Amino acid sequence: MADTTLSTDHGGHASPKHSPLAAIRGGAGAPRGWTKPAIAAAICVLLAAGAYVVLGGGGEKSKPAAGPAAAAGPAPSVTVAVVVSADIRPSTTFTGRVQAIDKVDLRARVPGYLEKQLFQDGAQVESGQLMFVIEQPPYQAEVAKIQADLQGAQADLLNAKAELGRQEQLVSKGYSTPAKLDDAKSKFGLAQGTVDKDQAALEQAKLNLSYTEVRSPVAGQVGQRAYSVGNYVQPSSGTLATVVSRDPMYVMFPVTQRELIDIRRKAEAEGVDGRAVTVRLQLADGQIYDQTGAVDFVDVQVNQATDSVNIRAKFPNPKGWLIDGQLVTAVVESTMPRKALLIPQQALQFDQTGYFVLVVDADNKVKVQPVGIGSGHDTDLEITSGLKEGDRVITEGVQKVRPEQVVNPVEKPKAAAQAQ
Repeated sequence: MADTTLSTDHGGHASPKHSPLAAIRGGAGAPRGWTKPAIAAAICVLLAAGAYVVLGGGGEKSKPAAGPAAAAGPAPSVTVAVVVSADIRPSTTFTGRVQAIDKVDLRARVPGYLEKQLFQDGAQVESGQLMFVIEQPPYQAEVAKIQADLQGAQADLLNAKAELGRQEQLVSKGYSTPAKLDDAKSKFGLAQGTVDKDQAALEQAKLNLSYTEVRSPVAGQVGQRAYSVGNYVQPSSGTLATVVSRDPMYVMFPVTQRELIDIRRKAEAEGVDGRAVTVRLQLADGQIYDQTGAVDFVDVQVNQATDSVNIRAKFPNPKGWLIDGQLVTAVVESTMPRKALLIPQQALQFDQTGYFVLVVDADNKVKVQPVGIGSGHDTDLEITSGLKEGDRVITEGVQKVRPEQVVNPVEKPKAAAQAQ
């Protein structure tokens, strides 16, 4: 800014005058006799004039200032969801494993060569179905031999019995001595013992012959065979094949002592059976199994390593989706529904003060509202405090707004539809 100003003399010509700035600087252009109060007054005049020019005052080109609405621009659009009340069933998740109700390892109970395999790997089998045949001729021959021995022993028994009867008559008439009678009794007893022994041997031989036919004691699905026809097997050979039942199935999952006590106390307070729960399964792909189960057994012992108790639930398995040993997530739900306020989980925010949501009030202004949270239900979240039914919470566009700002809310579908 120049240190001189222009003024007009009586002849109409502009001529430089002494500037207050020059007076402040104390340069060559400063007038003589200016005091400090005069200099300060001159500065105030200059500042006032500059503000007048900047604000557009005093000229024809000045315009009225724009209103607040024009300065703020259009209200940003945000997506909101309405807080709804819905019936929910409190749930807890546990890691569990599928367990077949019946699982049988087929084994050889007598030694011999495998003669037949009468099933296909993975086939469905019935209870009592013939699965393997071990060579039978040696056991059939043993049965025939013992039967012959038994027939001879039975013949000796008849002779001994007849002799005993004769000696009893002779002794009674005085024609024989008591010693001969005692000898006849002894021979009869030995013959009877031989018959009994041969009969027991025959039963064992027939039993061994029956063991050459390996049958499935349960209905289910057979796994892969461990031995082929022609292999020599015996009781120490291990499992020939495994048969597991498929429908229904068990799911076993451990529950800690703390959780079990909490469940029982809540059930007692509500006056319901602690086992009256519904169990659902979440499969490995995250989907919920389409069949529900019920708890049918609580273990009577605590696992001291984990301080947990095994719980067992029973599930229908008509399509064979559940496989023995499969890892699943057990979702235990209460059978007694209760009312709860739900919002989409994406509406929840968190900072150093705790959980909160952004609420749009009746004037479409943004408010910060601290909340208490409960359990999750699919994509929704239970709110225990801070909100009421009908409140609107921002789910999308949070980064575009600030507290007390006016917004343009666009409502999304209610959370209750998803909760149901």
